[in-house]
Amino acid sequence: MSDTSSPIDQTAAMLNEPVLVVKDLKTHFAVAAGSVKAVDGVSFSINRGRTLGIVGESGSGKTVLARSIMGLNVASNATTTGSVLYRGRELVGTPPKEMKELWGSEMAMVFQDPMTSLNPVVKVGRQLTEHMRAHLDYSKTEARHSAIELLRSVRIPEPEARFDNYPHEMSGGMRQRVCIAIALACGPMVLFADEPTTALDVTVQHQILNLMAQQQRDRHMTMILVTHDLGVVAGRADEIAVMYAGKVVEKAPTGPLFTNMRHPYTEALFRSIPKTSQAAHTRLAAIAGRPPDLIEPPQGCKFSPRCPYAQERCRDEEPELQIATDPGHAFACHFPVGTEENRRAYESNLAAGLPQTLAVAGRMQATEEVTG
Repeated sequence: MSDTSSPIDQTAAMLNEPVLVVKDLKTHFAVAAGSVKAVDGVSFSINRGRTLGIVGESGSGKTVLARSIMGLNVASNATTTGSVLYRGRELVGTPPKEMKELWGSEMAMVFQDPMTSLNPVVKVGRQLTEHMRAHLDYSKTEARHSAIELLRSVRIPEPEARFDNYPHEMSGGMRQRVCIAIALACGPMVLFADEPTTALDVTVQHQILNLMAQQQRDRHMTMILVTHDLGVVAGRADEIAVMYAGKVVEKAPTGPLFTNMRHPYTEALFRSIPKTSQAAHTRLAAIAGRPPDLIEPPQGCKFSPRCPYAQERCRDEEPELQIATDPGHAFACHFPVGTEENRRAYESNLAAGLPQTLAVAGRMQATEEVTG
């Protein structure tokens, strides 16, 4: 029986189907001291055209997660298990030779440092066209024409002249635009952006993020935006996953996450963002302590040594992701922020004279700033 649904219905159905389904993904690295659990059981799914923000400190596993999904962790000491379904196709265990068919044409990545991800001795035009000629079977002339149009679409001035430039002849913002153009060259369905604005000043950062959002809308791409800054994903991601010590500790649609954050680590990340409403020379709220050793992480909740609400249960028993009352909101915490149990834990630690982190100072004010 033929499909009589309209093109609009078919498009709507396609947008409601997950493009990427990740289940219990783990990536461990064998080193002399033991096994580094860089990604330790991450699960999520994302539909076409949507944006997922992955947030966490350096060392939380964000970049390794993105590279694991794309099959880029090819080191001999790396072991990846679990499942990554891309449009129904299992990627975990797929040989690199087969993955090359997907790299660029189906899945692409914008790396965080354009100066190291671009070849310094090859002109940007050649770095753009080699992907097109490999995946799209373009002639040299066709590839050059498409590359120039692509440079123009990412707002590089005088693209015909820039086509023949070397990376060092461009500014940092232009180099990052070239990296975006290379990632978009073959029309991928999924784009990973790994800290795409880290090395850029604030003004250029805003331009690059707007450019990526526009390209995503024009191409109906799925985007996974990796960053350490909650402020970057605040107005750009549909859903946010907060990672700590290789695990997702909180995941929610962007709105509910900011108005009703439940995990203490998410709260601490938010408190560490400088705010224009603060007086000059206000001390920044830092998260006390250091990220855990991923070879021998602490027992129980991995955030407990740095958490101002931690109780004995937190140090003994690792919490599982639990669903909050908000749809799609999940968190892994025994004493979630905003609950009576959390308030009692905080007051108990205060009464015991335990040191409290700056991340919690004025926490009620922080909540008011978010919700108000």
